[in-house]
Amino acid sequence: MSADLDSLAAKISSCRVCVEHPIGRPLPHEPRPVLRPSSSARILIAGQAPGTKVHLSGMPFTDASGDRLRDWLDVTKDEFYDTEKFAIVPMGFCFPGQDAKGGDLPPRRECAATWLAPLMALMPAIDMVLTIGIYAQSWHMGAARRSSLTETVMDWRAIWENSAGRKVLPLPHPSWRNTGWLKRNPWFEMDLLPFLRSEIRYRIG
Repeated sequence: MSADLDSLAAKISSCRVCVEHPIGRPLPHEPRPVLRPSSSARILIAGQAPGTKVHLSGMPFTDASGDRLRDWLDVTKDEFYDTEKFAIVPMGFCFPGQDAKGGDLPPRRECAATWLAPLMALMPAIDMVLTIGIYAQSWHMGAARRSSLTETVMDWRAIWENSAGRKVLPLPHPSWRNTGWLKRNPWFEMDLLPFLRSEIRYRIG
């Protein structure tokens, strides 16, 4: 990483804004920011927020969602965690806690508001952004996002072709909870994934 990005990452790793100056209720546990920025990677994985397993491991996507995502990308773990190839910067850096039904809460709003713009400015090599889920799509795509996740991902070709600057490709979350969505939308595996894998391989060799 560049010295400036390394300095910013160090500040983020000690961030406590969601406890000391929260928007709404404070984070219900000790912060543990999880991200892997890079000043040289061409691909940014813009996810949602760490889950319980990632909160414990301190590494992004060390769970079943990560296994499915790596399968979608057709990359090995070594390739996936190589910061020369991939930057991983979610919308929320800490596990946000769970709701009454045991589902993960939305990403904390403090993270993107405080850190995302300066982070993106220090990752100049990024030319492909994988927006995973509606929160990443809202931030990185703005008005290009459609009214639902399904509509956004279905329109992936137009979104890709019309991306100004960094190319953007919208994806659903690779959670097991979306297995039904994948079955209802077979075009995702038939059309989008081959294109995704081709663009990934083009960039990482």
